[in-house]
Amino acid sequence: MPARRRRGGDHARPGGAAGTVSLSLDKLRLLRKQAGDPKAVAPAAPEVPPAPPVAANDARQPPAERSVFAWVEQEIRHKPTGAAAPAPAPAPATLRRPEVGSLHRLLGLRSRAGTAPVRASAQDRQLPGEEIAPGLSLIESLQPQPIPTGALSLAFARREGEQVDPRDFLFFDTETTGLAGGTGTRAFMIGAADWHVCPQRGEGLRIRQLLISTMAAEDAMLATFAGWLQPSTVFCSYNGRSYDAPLLKTRYRLARQRDPITALDHVDLLYPTRRRYRGSWENCKLSTIERQLLRVVREDDLPGSEAPGAWLRFLRGGDAVNLRRVADHNHQDVVTLALLLQRLVREEQRERETLALVGQ
Repeated sequence: MPARRRRGGDHARPGGAAGTVSLSLDKLRLLRKQAGDPKAVAPAAPEVPPAPPVAANDARQPPAERSVFAWVEQEIRHKPTGAAAPAPAPAPATLRRPEVGSLHRLLGLRSRAGTAPVRASAQDRQLPGEEIAPGLSLIESLQPQPIPTGALSLAFARREGEQVDPRDFLFFDTETTGLAGGTGTRAFMIGAADWHVCPQRGEGLRIRQLLISTMAAEDAMLATFAGWLQPSTVFCSYNGRSYDAPLLKTRYRLARQRDPITALDHVDLLYPTRRRYRGSWENCKLSTIERQLLRVVREDDLPGSEAPGAWLRFLRGGDAVNLRRVADHNHQDVVTLALLLQRLVREEQRERETLALVGQ
């Protein structure tokens, strides 16, 4: 059976099975000239009107009235000879660089850079008193008042027959880093008051306070406080026998210094105050006793529970505003102890005199 002739002449369809056209326009014109095509001399029209729609299976067949060369030229002009270029990949989104300062604040970290800006609230770092050693300040004042005449009886503390010279009393109170005690708790302030005669200002209640602003100054504070004690010193505190004295004893042992507290007498005013005034007011806290019994009203007082936070804030670079308020609170505490001791002595003496009159 004779082979079926291909429509449009004996020329094979360019491109083969791959369907790609590799002939250039120059080669096409040369082929036209060799085949005797009259349009070989003039260039092909730049634009070819669109062909009428055909069936999908005949879309690539050249029209019958046009030569194969015109069809190839149209294919070359209107069809890309290579694979379509891939679309450019979108540029990756730029990541926002995190601010280091914001991350530090989020994590609660402090910047270790030496050039870190100082917070506005940390400008006021003026500590009260005078620095007597690196990191140790001494706050000293004298409250003029007459020194009690004669020895003070300890009968109110159920210590019959015992009397103490007023100048031997040392009223003391500490401000610590916590209220739980233990070896991890330390005193950052020691306040002490005693009756003293000053050559320049006369007699009165002398208040001395030691404040450390660095951890390393604790040894100097303990040594200075020990220098204030004499063999005849009698401690006077409010719950100091159970808290302040044991705490200081522990700090002396950890600092490898001699313990000067154990050998001295100690009068704790908490227990006789409870026995006498329990049930009179809501509690027997020192602040309640001084307000209800001694009529002492504090202004702008910082509660003792906030003292640890004030000191730690200063150590971390904060201001000293609340630390000065801690010093004022401690100052009033030791003054109140002196007032309370005298009040308990007078109340006990008045009751005994009343009982003596009734017995007669």
